[in-house]
Amino acid sequence: MSEPRRPYEGSRRKLVLAFDIGTTYSGVSYTVLDPKNVPEIKGVTRFPAHEQITGASKIPTIIYYDASGKVCAVGAEAMREGIFEQAEDEGWLKTEWFKLHIRPKTEASKQIATQIPPLPLNKTVIDVMADFLAYLFECAATFIQDTHANGRDLWDSVKNEIDFVLSHPNGWEGFQQTQMREAIVKARLIPDTNKGHARVSFVTEGEASLHFSIENGLPPKALEKGEGIAIVDAGGGTIDISAYSRYSGGSGEPTTFKEVAPPQCHFHGSVFVSIHARMFLEKYLAESDFIDDLDHIVRCFDKTTKIRFSNASQVQYVKFGSTRDNDPSCNVRFGQLKLSGEDVGSFFESSVQCVINAVKEQKKMSHKPISHIVLVGGFAASDWLFNKVEEGLRAEGVTVIRPENHVNKAVSDGAISFYLDHHVTTRVSKFTYGQFRTTFYDHTDAEHRKRSQRSYRCASGETLVPDFFAIILPKNTQVQEGKEFRQGFGLRSEQKSDIQKVTSTVWAYRGAKATPKWKDDEPSKFTKLCTVEMDLSHIPLVPRSKLNGATGTYYYLGYDLILFFSSVELRAQISWEENGIEKRSPAKIVYDPDITAD
Repeated sequence: MSEPRRPYEGSRRKLVLAFDIGTTYSGVSYTVLDPKNVPEIKGVTRFPAHEQITGASKIPTIIYYDASGKVCAVGAEAMREGIFEQAEDEGWLKTEWFKLHIRPKTEASKQIATQIPPLPLNKTVIDVMADFLAYLFECAATFIQDTHANGRDLWDSVKNEIDFVLSHPNGWEGFQQTQMREAIVKARLIPDTNKGHARVSFVTEGEASLHFSIENGLPPKALEKGEGIAIVDAGGGTIDISAYSRYSGGSGEPTTFKEVAPPQCHFHGSVFVSIHARMFLEKYLAESDFIDDLDHIVRCFDKTTKIRFSNASQVQYVKFGSTRDNDPSCNVRFGQLKLSGEDVGSFFESSVQCVINAVKEQKKMSHKPISHIVLVGGFAASDWLFNKVEEGLRAEGVTVIRPENHVNKAVSDGAISFYLDHHVTTRVSKFTYGQFRTTFYDHTDAEHRKRSQRSYRCASGETLVPDFFAIILPKNTQVQEGKEFRQGFGLRSEQKSDIQKVTSTVWAYRGAKATPKWKDDEPSKFTKLCTVEMDLSHIPLVPRSKLNGATGTYYYLGYDLILFFSSVELRAQISWEENGIEKRSPAKIVYDPDITAD
């Protein structure tokens, strides 16, 4: 159902690389844009030591460092025969699941802090991600030069102006994007300049998965009668859920998609099946000599039993040793650990319930009815997950679909399609966004009287109450691209210099109220999203007489903060009036690391 892609209209050849750094596996897709030619989406399918992994379109997200912090092995090379012994002999440190260290440290993700492996000593998550990005880039460069006609000439013609698309979970926000941009700079893929930064764009995994599904043919019935469709990207670390509806373009305009429910992100990907398996086996093997082989047994479970598990009524086996390895007390015979299907099924239970509950929530919040979901991502290959989700949603009247081809490449291919096709024109706000501001004290308002001890007289002589939450964008609002949201502010001061350079904080309300009003009602439900820095020194100010009997003068500066939420990245502007004409200038958005501190 994808419409024909138009030829590239640029005047010079260009290369676009999309990196999908997953919790467990990562991939690269790309397109070469040649003037007047229709772009094609291609994947990097050859990596060093790729024979170590099943299918070469993705590699394990693993790095080995030596004691000095030098990279020793990456990706499939970190899975080759004998690597564990070599790492132990030479004191290498294995780093995996590092993507989860970037996550927003909200209430929903706090419980996983103790479940993910720590970063190597003296390495930040930006350092590790930069090393991995540099490796993926090197692999892509080699593949393109080796597989394209005149590959070296092609590479030389595009290598200095490559555009990059980085995908990330639905739940990641501005600070996480800032960290990823820092990593791509540290990897020396772009210069640390505004022009360099402009070569990087971001897309959520949910939106990338939609683009992949469009590219690979959404079932016609899934979008009949203007209904919505939910895309469930079940990956290694997160399960991302997004819902969209199709809108046919008129008068030759292309078909577009609108998001119809707030996107969701849950930490219940496939690694948490392994975590539950480890927790079970720690108890199960506690009295056995094989407890010392726990790491190896869990690795074997990951490679075989977890992938092929499909029936809870059948006994499951984890082959981890030789025929001499036996312990009848814990069902180890001939190097195989015997587990009941019910126990193995329990390892998946939280992930299964997560998908079912999330889809139900999407249906409830959606602006359109949803009767189909598309399950993509590496974890979607699990027959057990697919069958249990299908079973759990049958009563809801929901049909579950899995694309037939390359579901594990959905994000990287979809990220290139996002860059080329830009199908989504409307997105839905995940939270209620706003700012804390002062409001004029009203003695007839009970809420004001309750806070009268905190009221104060400002420079103009007026009485104000602080910490009123002024909503800029309510939750579950459909936001069309280019639509702006503004909030007016007035600054009062006796000194001009106090209101010439201003910072304004944008907050996200994560509670259940439709219209939260005061910070002290639910202080833990508000989290800082970002700070907007504004230089207002160029706005003309004239002194005014103070009010309410106060003597002297003060300065007043009125301005609007304008926010654009519709793109994947937040943008801000400020506006003011001069002689009745609106003027605007960009505002700088700063993300504070403390926003997401544990």
